Amino acid sequence: QVQLVESGGGLVQPGGSLRLSCAASGSIFRVYDMGWYRQVPGKQRAVVATITSGDSTNYTDSVKGRFTISRDNAKKTVYLQMNSLKPEDTAVYYCNADIQRTTWFRRNYWGQGTQVTVSS
Repeated sequence: QVQLVESGGGLVQPGGSLRLSCAASGSIFRVYDMGWYRQVPGKQRAVVATITSGDSTNYTDSVKGRFTISRDNAKKTVYLQMNSLKPEDTAVYYCNADIQRTTWFRRNYWGQGTQVTVSS
């Protein structure tokens, strides 16, 4: 019943910006850590940025200073602001969330993915 729905991807020129959103819905008791991951064909899915329920953040080195992860707990939504985009940022971006549905059930969930293409 829990879903993570991503939006905001698209085609952008190098140096441009995009803002990704991921909203959790369904039967949810509490959302803990959330994050963004990306994957290109033939490669493993890799972490981009994570944010804890206390708003502590971490970024992979290649996006530091360019990307910003944030969250709105009331909306159960995580965002990824991407600035100064480079062609190597092209990937399918997935959000992830550690969600507690009941007092006894807690696990990670994945969004469906949204395509980000950086090209002239």
